[in-house]
Amino acid sequence: MESIALLFVIGVLLVIGGSWIAPRIGVAAPIILVLVGIGCSIIPGQEPLEIEPEWILAVVLPPILYAAAVNVPITDFKRNFRAISGLSVTLVALSAVAVGYLLTWLIPGLPLAAGIALGAVVSPPDAVAATAIGKRLGLPSRLVTVLEGEGLLNDATALVIMRAAIAAIGGTVTLGGVAGGFVLAVVLGVGIGLVVGVATVWARGRIGQPTLTTAISFVVPFLAYLPAEAVHASGVLAVVIAGLVTGFKSARHLTAQDRISERMNWRTIQLLLENGVFLVMGYQMTRVIEGVEKDHLSVWGAVGVGLLVVLALIVVRGVFMVPLIASLRRQQRRASRMIARADDALSRIEQSEKSGNTDARRSDLAKRHLDKRRADWQVLSRDGLGWRGGVVLTWAGMRGVVTLAAAQSLPLDVPFRSELILIAFTVAVVTLLLHGMTLPPVIRALGVRADDHDALQVEIRELVEQIVAAGAEQLSSPELKTPEGQPYSAQLIAETTKNRRRLADAYTAQFAAVQNEEQLQRGALFRIMIDAEQAALLDARSSGRYSSHTLELGQMVIDADAARMAQRGIVG
Repeated sequence: MESIALLFVIGVLLVIGGSWIAPRIGVAAPIILVLVGIGCSIIPGQEPLEIEPEWILAVVLPPILYAAAVNVPITDFKRNFRAISGLSVTLVALSAVAVGYLLTWLIPGLPLAAGIALGAVVSPPDAVAATAIGKRLGLPSRLVTVLEGEGLLNDATALVIMRAAIAAIGGTVTLGGVAGGFVLAVVLGVGIGLVVGVATVWARGRIGQPTLTTAISFVVPFLAYLPAEAVHASGVLAVVIAGLVTGFKSARHLTAQDRISERMNWRTIQLLLENGVFLVMGYQMTRVIEGVEKDHLSVWGAVGVGLLVVLALIVVRGVFMVPLIASLRRQQRRASRMIARADDALSRIEQSEKSGNTDARRSDLAKRHLDKRRADWQVLSRDGLGWRGGVVLTWAGMRGVVTLAAAQSLPLDVPFRSELILIAFTVAVVTLLLHGMTLPPVIRALGVRADDHDALQVEIRELVEQIVAAGAEQLSSPELKTPEGQPYSAQLIAETTKNRRRLADAYTAQFAAVQNEEQLQRGALFRIMIDAEQAALLDARSSGRYSSHTLELGQMVIDADAARMAQRGIVG
């Protein structure tokens, strides 16, 4: 027990160290941690690390997916659903079948079903490293959304295909049964995820205590995953849907403190679990190789097959991008045409309203629907994915968590099991190193740039003006009364409105501004001031003159200001 605890502590420290050093040397953290894990595994006298794959699938994977899903804007997810569904469903299925046939050709005697099972294992890319690199290099937000969405849904497709293929090894399923089982797993997974997401957000909104609501959020992934798996649905998909629903509804039902607490806690959990899995992946390489040697199979032969599988996956993904990008281009052109049609429809509704020939409620609903659809079409027509985006998506095919766990969950009676596991590990490590190390120069060479900064400024100011105006309008309402039924002071209303607008304008300008010499100096001065205040608080604490409650409040004042200014980018 003590050795396990020590190993856990060392692992956490390695994850923290790798995550800290990664951005300083310009390399994604998963790459460093895989290499560190491999290095640790070859140290003489190391004990083999035995982790049941079911633990990773049932305990580690749900929180990772939930943490990612809860931060994905559902509006962006819906707008990019064509690209996301194509990559996470169609491409995964095609890749699994292509790799399955390749493996049966390379490994004589391997059943096609076993080959497809391993093909499903290595088909879903892990978006962790890709999105980390993309955000650091300033990829357009639409590309990042597509990568994140693909990483969320492709795991569900891969696991369903893998289970169907494993069942087919014994000849117990048919093609129709596989298709029906897939549809049923998807429908039940979506349904369970929706129920869990809505129910838990509703319950947390009624509790209203950040500590308790955050504690509930820790079990949401398992509330979705375990029941779904019990009824043979896609537990992974249920977790993703629950996370998307939570992220969407939290703004309406949870308090600001609830959202802040949940965001920080889940970022920490996501960091440790995701990077911890990559560390374990590297550490288990030695054990996987020993398993192949024990079965008297060729280690280098399996590695060679793994390299060919990597090549096949790159080719299939690249070929698939051609029709996908063409489809997205057609969608972009159609969106441009639909904007004009939406404008005509809105004009007709306004004319009907002026003439009094329409029901006001129905007219309002129609305008809301058209405004929403028009906004979608505007984004799709403006933010197209061209061939450069297709190349980035092609080269962002790193494998990771699911490949590691699913490969080891292959049944013991699967032919060439140890060799198949080594092939999967080879694919994961090679794609992580190959794509992870070369993706940054590929992005730079292609000239793919972030969203237009000036357009983002205009959008931010427009939104802030809209929400601040709503608050000012509420305060100017003649029906606004104190709890005692008296009108509020007009002077206080004016001062509150003025201060709110001033703070909002300052925050918007600071958030949107490009860092210049003035901003850098302001940040340095604020850090000096905060450090001095913290030192004064420590002196007051050591003097014994103040109560612990008073000191706690003083610390809260410093921390609140530091956190607020850090959000503006003034102090880190």
